[in-house]
Amino acid sequence: MRTIRVKTASASYPVHVGPDIISNLGKHLHKLTGKRTPRLFVLTSPAIWALWGRQFLSTTPKSQRPSVLFLPPGEQHKRLSSVERLATELSLAGADRSSLLIAFGGGIVGDAGGFLAAIYMRGIPYIQVPTTLLAQVDSSVGGKTGVNLTTGKNLIGSFHHPLAVFADIDVLKTLPQRELLAGLYESIKAGIIRDPALFSFLEKNRERVLAGDPAALNRVVSSSVAMKAEVVGMDERESGLRMILNFGHTLGHAIEAVTGYKKLLHGEAIAWGMLTAIHISRSRKLLPEQDALRMADLIRAYGSLPRFFASIDDLLGAAGRDKKNKAGTRRFVLTQGIGNTVVVENVKDSELASALELVLAEAAR
Repeated sequence: MRTIRVKTASASYPVHVGPDIISNLGKHLHKLTGKRTPRLFVLTSPAIWALWGRQFLSTTPKSQRPSVLFLPPGEQHKRLSSVERLATELSLAGADRSSLLIAFGGGIVGDAGGFLAAIYMRGIPYIQVPTTLLAQVDSSVGGKTGVNLTTGKNLIGSFHHPLAVFADIDVLKTLPQRELLAGLYESIKAGIIRDPALFSFLEKNRERVLAGDPAALNRVVSSSVAMKAEVVGMDERESGLRMILNFGHTLGHAIEAVTGYKKLLHGEAIAWGMLTAIHISRSRKLLPEQDALRMADLIRAYGSLPRFFASIDDLLGAAGRDKKNKAGTRRFVLTQGIGNTVVVENVKDSELASALELVLAEAAR
């Protein structure tokens, strides 16, 4: 098991990556809480609990068996109404400020669970046990929590760091291939923006990674987490450097919103967003042609992206509501080469529309 430490101005916590973690989760929790024996609450999805609930419960003593709360799958359930329902369930079950919430699931469970922990009784401790590759490599780390509005993704939220993150590589064996690929697009993003070694590893080890080789996935998750931990440690609240983590996200979130969060998984939408950003970077002559081709080829090498239909005007409107925009100015992350990014504030609608036209044509084929 590899441990990567996230160190920010307000928090410091470990991210444990490796196999056989859930089967020993009780021991890990005991080390984390020490002599304190908090009431445990688990937020999960019905599908994850059906797969892993028995093993999860077997690791905790009977005297500390957790109360289980459920959040149905789908972005449509990542809403304030769900958080209110869950908070009421916590209250009725007797949760107090000393209770510990365990977010056990994918990115939706992690984001909503973290936000629930951030606001219940003005904040209770929680840990992340991510069960999808996307959550392991990205959303479980960094302290961002939140839920969606109908007008955009993650527009309601807060920063609330977990006490620890436990990323068990073994749970990835049960992931559908499409879910695995969605997570890999986020790791490709990590390679593009800051980690050329990870980018090269994904290029050279495609067959091992797609086959779910544990050692290969361990490397991918560990490297992705290490990159994000470094960035978050230098810029906790996204005032500067952390913006680079949003490469592909301005358009990715817009695509999700315009398609009603039903057509594409998050990582798939981000992949389309990255292709758009690559087009803009190349048209501005920021990006060497060779690097542009390698980036686009690697994204496509990890599977055919799902098709979708949307209008340019709708996508521009959704991108204009992105929470990263500031004082009416669109902030956009572009790439200058593998491992090198830049944040700009002068991407015009016409420029974005030209790139979107190319991407939408590909998405409709």
